[in-house]
Amino acid sequence: MLHPGKKKIHMIAICGTGMAALAGLLKRSGHVVTGSDQNIYPPMSDLLAELAITCFQGFRAEQIPAGTDLVVIGNAVGKNNPEALAVLNRGVPYLSMPQALSQFFLQDKDPVVVVGTHGKTTTTALLAWSLESSGADPGLMVGGWATNFKGSHKLGAGSLFVVEGDEYDSAFFDKGPKFLHYRPKYAILTSVEFDHGDIYPDIDAVKSAFSRFTRLLPPEGLLMAAPEEGAVAQVVGGIAAPVQTYGLGEGVDWLARSICFESNLTRFEVLYRGRSLGFFESPLMGRHNVKNTLGVLGLLWNLGLSKEKIQEGLLGFAGIKRRQEIVGVVNDIIVMDDFAHHPTALCATVEAVKSRYPNRRIWAIFEPRSATSRRNIFQAEFVEALQGADRAVLVNPFAVESIAPESRLDSEKIVAELRRRGREADYFPSADAVVTQISPRLAPGDLVLVMSSGGFDGIHKKLLTALAREPVS
Repeated sequence: MLHPGKKKIHMIAICGTGMAALAGLLKRSGHVVTGSDQNIYPPMSDLLAELAITCFQGFRAEQIPAGTDLVVIGNAVGKNNPEALAVLNRGVPYLSMPQALSQFFLQDKDPVVVVGTHGKTTTTALLAWSLESSGADPGLMVGGWATNFKGSHKLGAGSLFVVEGDEYDSAFFDKGPKFLHYRPKYAILTSVEFDHGDIYPDIDAVKSAFSRFTRLLPPEGLLMAAPEEGAVAQVVGGIAAPVQTYGLGEGVDWLARSICFESNLTRFEVLYRGRSLGFFESPLMGRHNVKNTLGVLGLLWNLGLSKEKIQEGLLGFAGIKRRQEIVGVVNDIIVMDDFAHHPTALCATVEAVKSRYPNRRIWAIFEPRSATSRRNIFQAEFVEALQGADRAVLVNPFAVESIAPESRLDSEKIVAELRRRGREADYFPSADAVVTQISPRLAPGDLVLVMSSGGFDGIHKKLLTALAREPVS
């Protein structure tokens, strides 16, 4: 095991969300950090520049500095990458991102790991902020831009370190899930559904991965689990740690009821094993975020926080970029960005936006971009997920060249099925075509919900620019 002293560390594919966060943690800990990546762009390029981390464009063996003590290799890097080959040939010590996080930052902490198919980024950031606002000074690593922390990471002097635990594989030399490296003492399990169709063959493989994670929790730890969400109940039985359940239906330990959606707040009553703890308020929208908040609330309660401290943290949470984020308003037309890419997430996001904005016409624009959504695995489920929108708009799946034609999602077929069911839906081949075709049709009071797990060719800025040119109808 590497001694966590000051080291010269090079990071291959440094601009990945997790890699950049780890780079920040290492730099703030006093290590000398360099990195390289094929695509260097904001917000990660801004973060690296702010930290004065030298970042090389592209991958070349000579970019690994002389005297490098350790190389961290991101999971987007293949074994034939020029820098990875150089590391192997020179015998330079190397780790995956989750291995490095574990060895440098989690060994002497009590890790709190948030896992699940959906909701883990928001839940992680909300948990970390609630602990921060209570004075616990936790460490943090999250797979998104947490507004309260002005980034995706934080060194903390407290005993807790909050980590978003990803079920995706760790590196070309370690095909196991990242979250198996994180030494959890406490955890929140939000959901278990099929996803990541490029590495998991079926739902049983997904369940196996989550089962392996829950069995890492020690008897003195705690798992907060949402049994209503997919296969959660099937992966928590017989583990060493105590389990407390949460949700919106009867039979759970932590129950939210009397949910009320207001113009800028969600209000709900919390019951713990039948005993009311009173009402809580949150700025997050949607029933799915009530569940996420409930998991956080239950864990904080078990960690000894008072109702007042918990409520203070919930109300002070400023959210995550790309999660129901309003990116602009023109002529009373709201353009909102969201990371949703799984049918369950699309459905929950549309429902949440409608609950917060009941008097607006909701346009749901979806780019199938993730490894799973580009495949026809959820061809029928995407139809169901988009039915709740007033208008649905789809484009071609992103970069499907590597997917066999018979395995690709068919966006036009989804639109045809929505129309057959009487829903208003359109297909366009590209982001530019969407902007050209829908901007003249938008009216004051509309809300455009853009859902994609990537940049979607800058559609948000293009749409706002087009709307600024359109005459007000």
